[in-house]
Amino acid sequence: MGGFASSHHQVVAKLEERGHARLIGTCDPRADQFVGEQQTWKLAARDVQVFTDYRAMLEACHRDLDLVVIPTPIQLHAEMHAAATALGLPTYVEKPPTLDPAELEKMIAADARARKASHVGFNFIIEKKRLALKERLLAGEFGAIRGAALAALWPRPASYFARNNWAGRLMMGERVVLDSCFGNAMAHFVHNLLFWTGGPALYSWAQIAAVRAELYRAHAIEGADTFFVEADTTAGVTMRFALSHACAGASTHGETVVCDKATLRYAVGGSVEICWRDGRVEKEALAPFDALQENHLDYYRYLRGESPRPATTLADSRPFVALNALAHVSSGTITPIPAGQISGVRDEQEQKNYLQVANMKTTLDSFLAQGAWPSAGGWGRGPADVVTPADLGRFHSVVRAMAAK
Repeated sequence: MGGFASSHHQVVAKLEERGHARLIGTCDPRADQFVGEQQTWKLAARDVQVFTDYRAMLEACHRDLDLVVIPTPIQLHAEMHAAATALGLPTYVEKPPTLDPAELEKMIAADARARKASHVGFNFIIEKKRLALKERLLAGEFGAIRGAALAALWPRPASYFARNNWAGRLMMGERVVLDSCFGNAMAHFVHNLLFWTGGPALYSWAQIAAVRAELYRAHAIEGADTFFVEADTTAGVTMRFALSHACAGASTHGETVVCDKATLRYAVGGSVEICWRDGRVEKEALAPFDALQENHLDYYRYLRGESPRPATTLADSRPFVALNALAHVSSGTITPIPAGQISGVRDEQEQKNYLQVANMKTTLDSFLAQGAWPSAGGWGRGPADVVTPADLGRFHSVVRAMAAK
């Protein structure tokens, strides 16, 4: 009931009022700690059963269910999805479905048991403007895609990494977690870039050919809070990703697609800009978009047979999961950013402490524009290896070695 699950509760309650859905049961192992939330959501008045074990909930409710929503910690997605699909139930699985490529394949196989395909909550794929631009890209209006880039700086205080027992972790026991800005918090935007560069169908994602990455941390966590990743697709497009939580101030993010005839810039919640090589500029503010609500509604339409597919299936998630895994394999280690480059920033309004890495924005811009790696600028490591999907067999051993350091 806590974390992002609370957002799902709020959305489903609103949709229930409008007659789109009805919540039958919900589960939390610490349900007694969310009494206030249960009252706010009027669970008793809505005749919602509350359980402390998801298996008991499925046993009691499965005959009356059309779908199961899984907004739980990453490492629990696969087992909960398996339990639901064993009963024939499709699921709305929060992103990422898993960050273990082998586990993803097991989830894809399990999904075949469900009445309908599951949906993965990469929430921005169904934005109408995004879909319209992808159609224009596929039609060749902007010429061939030559490159794509994602820049994203989302400040996170130290308390963010203490919010639960898996935040910023690589593994928990033998389970892969890989919680990070790239794999979790900003995974939407990484997935978006793969969507822009995918073809020939509208709902398609780029396939990964090679990856080189440098992973860093400024916070005292097990995983990485800063990613610099370069990936080549099988279609010959080079993508660059620069993301970090080790920053202060306002959050920023932007997706860029470079084509022969124009450059497209897309900022979720902001605007879309098309800069043509002949000097023309198209710019449009993006309409308000309630991502979670719209994804629920889109999935309901699919389940009712009104649309042909979910926005993102488990199989569609393969490129993202492979890219994240190969970034870890390529980097080989998570390098601490030199202490002399890190300073503390106090936000008095929020009463929270942030870390700021010197020249982070400049380093990010240089990497995205010129391919200048932080390792060449004194960030305390050598260049990373170029890896391909053939190297995914090394993924588990690399992650275990990272976690052991």
